[in-house]
Amino acid sequence: MGKTQGWQRVARWREAAKAALMSAALTMMAGPPAFAELPVDWQLGMQAPASPVRDHIDVLHDEVMVIITLIVLLVMGLIIYVMIRFNAKRHPVASKVSHNALIEVIWTVVPVLILVIIAVPSFKLLYYEGEVVHPTMTLNVTGHQWYWTYEYPDQDKLTFDSNILPEDQAAKEGKPRLLAVDNPVVVPVGTVIRILVTSTDVIHSWFVSAVGVQEYAVAGRENEAWMEIERPGTYYGQCNQICGLNHPFMPIEIEAVSKGDFAKWLEQAKKKFASDDRAPAGAAELHLAAASGR
Repeated sequence: MGKTQGWQRVARWREAAKAALMSAALTMMAGPPAFAELPVDWQLGMQAPASPVRDHIDVLHDEVMVIITLIVLLVMGLIIYVMIRFNAKRHPVASKVSHNALIEVIWTVVPVLILVIIAVPSFKLLYYEGEVVHPTMTLNVTGHQWYWTYEYPDQDKLTFDSNILPEDQAAKEGKPRLLAVDNPVVVPVGTVIRILVTSTDVIHSWFVSAVGVQEYAVAGRENEAWMEIERPGTYYGQCNQICGLNHPFMPIEIEAVSKGDFAKWLEQAKKKFASDDRAPAGAAELHLAAASGR
């Protein structure tokens, strides 16, 4: 009975592998996905960078990966050498050597030097991420349980809430599940934007991978970040700080457009949000309540 179950399990694994390979082949034949700024199935590596900050993050990542790979190869080589050179067959009587000052100095100093080599560019990147140089516009971001409020203080303090789209509406509009919102952030490309992030309740996190921004939203203080999106497109992110019951339902959607299209959007947005009464609760909370029958 045990052997039969084992063969059945192997058969299921084979079928799953065939299905995965078929899905990958169909994906490659179909061409690029509809949401080019999202991760795709069978993707290796991270999303394509869309800002200078993200470019610097990727460069540091690639450099550190080279160091890590060399360390892994060195350690693996030492382990294999020890297994072959000092096995029980070749040395039936174990050596009693227990101290070597030179080796101890080497395995202490070399890791310290490696950490210093990694730390220097890491500190430079942290400074680059946090230092906003000559911003052209400001975006205020406020986290709530469980939605975002955006304010454009340079544009007559234009303010609106951004809530998650229900799954059926997102599917109808051809947008990604749990990432699309009703009112996305719209910004012009090629513009240095200072981002001021705060919260009205618990700690949230405004995180958009493709533009290299992750900033905590803390009640009672403003944290600063910046971005300069290099090409038009739609970029998605999420609150990646566990902020309560509806934590997975407060996504971020950024639409980067040309400066001319941004001016047109501003005119329409000022009219739209001047007459809209913003709801006190996020759509994610209402959606979850409806789904649970409350």
